[in-house]
Amino acid sequence: MSSKRARAGFTGARWTLAIAALLAVAACGRNAGEEAEAAPAAAEQRLVLGPEDVTVAARADLAAGVVLTGSLRPYKVVRVKAQVPGTVRGVRVDRGTAVRRGEVLATIEAAGVRTQAEAARANLALAKQKLEAARTLNEAGAMSNIDFRTAQAAYEAAAAQSAQAEEAESRSTIRAPLTGIVSERSVDGGEAVGMDAPLFTVVNSDTLELSGQIPVDRAARVRVGSPVAFTLNAAPEQELSGRVARIDPVADPGTRQVGVYVRLANAKHQIIAGQFATGRIVGERIENAIVIPEVAVRGEGDSTFVLVVADGRVAKQPVTVGPSDRSTGQVSIAKGLEGGERIIVTPSLQLAAGTQVVLASDKAAAPGETARGTSGGR
Repeated sequence: MSSKRARAGFTGARWTLAIAALLAVAACGRNAGEEAEAAPAAAEQRLVLGPEDVTVAARADLAAGVVLTGSLRPYKVVRVKAQVPGTVRGVRVDRGTAVRRGEVLATIEAAGVRTQAEAARANLALAKQKLEAARTLNEAGAMSNIDFRTAQAAYEAAAAQSAQAEEAESRSTIRAPLTGIVSERSVDGGEAVGMDAPLFTVVNSDTLELSGQIPVDRAARVRVGSPVAFTLNAAPEQELSGRVARIDPVADPGTRQVGVYVRLANAKHQIIAGQFATGRIVGERIENAIVIPEVAVRGEGDSTFVLVVADGRVAKQPVTVGPSDRSTGQVSIAKGLEGGERIIVTPSLQLAAGTQVVLASDKAAAPGETARGTSGGR
């Protein structure tokens, strides 16, 4: 009986061991499955960057320049105002009328001005006659020197009054202050005007001017006389040439911007003032420079950097920025890059150093990998 129980116990132990072995195998299977499931989960942490997100730092020639945009305005603009109160008479010009300097545009019938001028002229004539008579008497010894000097003083006072009256009368005649075209007429004949009332605006469009502001660091590379390449929005395929005319000596303390004024010759008046234009101040030309898009540079001042993709991770690379070409959006890198680096250019991608990424150009996104648009990378 004891031997039967022993055999039964041995058989039960074998089954126990067999079941334990099966459980162990099942457990191993579950561990392997969990590890297999964990692999895609780890892959989900990698950010897929498309070709629009990454560029390669390349060597190229760069023409550094500063860009200004705005409306072309006539360099010479004069607003004519009334210098005496009165009624406008004899308006001779209208908008678009070509005039020459000194040409009469209109007159102002100023109350009492002509009368005062005529009285002053008559008084001056009388004072002159008295002075001549006094001189004759003084030379003949019939008049003292004191009386003669009194006659001289009276003549000088009359001359001053006459000149003042003549000047007031001349102000009632409105003349063109320069050769050009009347761009605005603010009065009609018969209209009463007061002192400083606007009458006309005369412009000379032989030279057009474009003004703008640029950062202080860029202004240091701009000089009076520097060439400027102009393009008009109405004719972008045509390039015109001009020059830098003036540069403000002091930067705006609030914006740290410097005013720059560039001019464009327009002697034949082929360009209509008021057109929107882009003026590119041509600066130095840098050969074989390391060039990247300006939007790829992050930070400011002495803390500029770029995000570099290396070995599947993002790295923060400090750089020193050189001259840029604002017309093409390219900037040269004076220090920090050797060329050939893959740079993240999308400004909205704010990635921390060490972030795992995969480039779509290197490997198509696998099912377990997530494109940057759905990963929260933006």
